[in-house]
Amino acid sequence: MLVVQILSYVCVALFLTMVIAKVIKYATTPIHLRWELYPVAHEKGRSGYGGSIFEELDWWTKPREVDRLNEYKEMFLEIAFLKGVFKHNPRLWVFSFPFHFGLYLIIVWLGLAFILSILFAAGVAFSTGFGKFVQVIVAVLGYSGLILTTLGALGLLFRRIANADIRRYSAPIEYINLVFILVVTGVALAVHLAVDPWLHGPIAYLASLVTFSKAEAFPAALQVEFVLGSLLLAYIPLTRMAHFIAKYFLYHDVRWSDDPNPRGGKIEGKLKQAFGYPMQWQGPHIQTGKSWAEVGTSFEEVKEEKK
Repeated sequence: MLVVQILSYVCVALFLTMVIAKVIKYATTPIHLRWELYPVAHEKGRSGYGGSIFEELDWWTKPREVDRLNEYKEMFLEIAFLKGVFKHNPRLWVFSFPFHFGLYLIIVWLGLAFILSILFAAGVAFSTGFGKFVQVIVAVLGYSGLILTTLGALGLLFRRIANADIRRYSAPIEYINLVFILVVTGVALAVHLAVDPWLHGPIAYLASLVTFSKAEAFPAALQVEFVLGSLLLAYIPLTRMAHFIAKYFLYHDVRWSDDPNPRGGKIEGKLKQAFGYPMQWQGPHIQTGKSWAEVGTSFEEVKEEKK
């Protein structure tokens, strides 16, 4: 078990390191291309119909009213229930929602298991009525998460294989990701139904990790589950599945970023920096090698084409 524990420590460290690195990368990237796509959730009194402060004369001279509560509500509906997918692609939502919601339940399950493992390591007994009730809740969350994620992953995998349009732009890694998750959740379900129906094993194992103590001799099947779960944890930040890290930046720094750009302000400084970057696009109509500012203020090639 010592080897399994060491592997878990390494995978957790890799997961945290890569997540922090991605957060820093997203937070320090150059300013994005401002979309100003509406509706913007924090437009107070206007988000319902897609309006904005730009409707008013001399809008830049007036105080902005930002509705953060509605903004957080929209983010919650999108993250928890995939509101955008349901609206624009309901057929995909049928599989995507249980897949994502199942993952959320697994995260909650692991969080509760982690808390219980700390209490368990501290000597708290769970033989009372309330303790048994907590164990039942943990088991229900665990099984619900594993079942929903498995069904969702199966549906998404089948959809990628069966739908020619989706199959056309699906890279091999997309299939690998879904199969990997299916293997982990499928093994976990089979193991717990066979040898650990109340999911006590993960709690005891987490307790050993938290206290840096020697783990008990778990059945080989549970050890396989711990290994696969640890490897998946380290693997997720390396793939597109890590898009959960980008959610905050996507909404606040891209989709809903409509802060005014006054002369001499912070945004203007970032834009000037971005305009100094060289053009690296390939194509006969692109002035490769010049900066964005030079391309944006030069019409020489356009004039030559007209001649």
